[in-house]
Amino acid sequence: MSDGMRAEVADSWHLSAAAGVDAASVEVPITLDASDLRDHRSAHPLAQVFPLLDDVLGRAARDCGAVMAVSDAAGQLLWVCGSPSTLRQAEKIGFVEGSNWDERLAGTNAPGLALRLGQPVQVRRAEHFRHSVQQWSCAATPIHDPTSSNLLGVLDITGNDDIAVPQTMAMVRAAARMAEAELARDLLTRAAQPVVSTAGPQLVIELLGRHEALLNIDARHSMRLSPRHSEILLLLASAPHGLSGDELAVLVYEDDGASSTLRAELNRLRNLLGDDLLASRPYRLCAGVAGDWLALEAQLAAGDVRRALRHYRGPILPRSSAPGVVRLRDQLHHSLRAAVLASKEPDLLSTWTRSSWGADDYDVWLAQREAIGTVSPMRSLVDGQLARLDRDLS
Repeated sequence: MSDGMRAEVADSWHLSAAAGVDAASVEVPITLDASDLRDHRSAHPLAQVFPLLDDVLGRAARDCGAVMAVSDAAGQLLWVCGSPSTLRQAEKIGFVEGSNWDERLAGTNAPGLALRLGQPVQVRRAEHFRHSVQQWSCAATPIHDPTSSNLLGVLDITGNDDIAVPQTMAMVRAAARMAEAELARDLLTRAAQPVVSTAGPQLVIELLGRHEALLNIDARHSMRLSPRHSEILLLLASAPHGLSGDELAVLVYEDDGASSTLRAELNRLRNLLGDDLLASRPYRLCAGVAGDWLALEAQLAAGDVRRALRHYRGPILPRSSAPGVVRLRDQLHHSLRAAVLASKEPDLLSTWTRSSWGADDYDVWLAQREAIGTVSPMRSLVDGQLARLDRDLS
């Protein structure tokens, strides 16, 4: 590991080690056998744009002795393309169709890192966690659904040192954007008749880890709200049947006598949203509401702790002192923390302690030490952090 390792790569090494990946292991798990791979691949949305990707990027990969791969959103490689000799070399590290390159299974690598971060990444030789992969370099970028923005998979090119240049990353990103544009065109082509929506207006609100809410109205208009309007929007979104002026004032303000101030804030918010979206008597949102904190609550309710933690960008409106916001923020934060502790999964515990909100969480550090055991290479790091907290607490 070089002295100048990038922060995102170092973080990935910690995650890989916490998940129990053996740096000396040669191959990675096969999570899709031949029959499952065939069915999963044919049903996957990227199947319709794979010929385009193969023509645009796969041909270039073959010409330069590299491999092009397309994974699904779980890190499973659905297609791996290259010259026969290069494919034989890739087989030696388990880079084959049906293998899973999630960092928790394969260690630090570009497809897995792009999958977790949701952004284009390059991983060069020694930055790979497993020794067997350190002869390779790779560049990868996510591919998203053009309508929902959901992650569909990752496009990757893996090869020699020629891959570790900005031009390769630009080429991979361009190919992915072409695939997304093709998916969008296909949707338009198949929409033979215009569809009139009867569902009413839709609000999408992002609050996790933000000091100001990001609001999207009907997937057309985006705006960033003030801290106070962010608080009001959260409280109304969390009370679908509405709130009286007095109820809302108690949730927004720490002191009494703020009803006139609240009315003024609500009038300004109505001017931003429109009369049709914010009603009164009681105050309520007249729209379908989706929010990142609501999705996280649903994931926790379904027991999907791993997905919830991946989507947790931080506490709700962390600077807010509004009583109602503090209650909602604490409820969600402590629910997720409790789920992470109950999981006893080393990588989940490590993700929590390496976050800004969990770095000083003594109980989770203790749980992480218990989960990794005495022989883990992470043990000295965990013990060091516990010693630091012991000093700070004393």
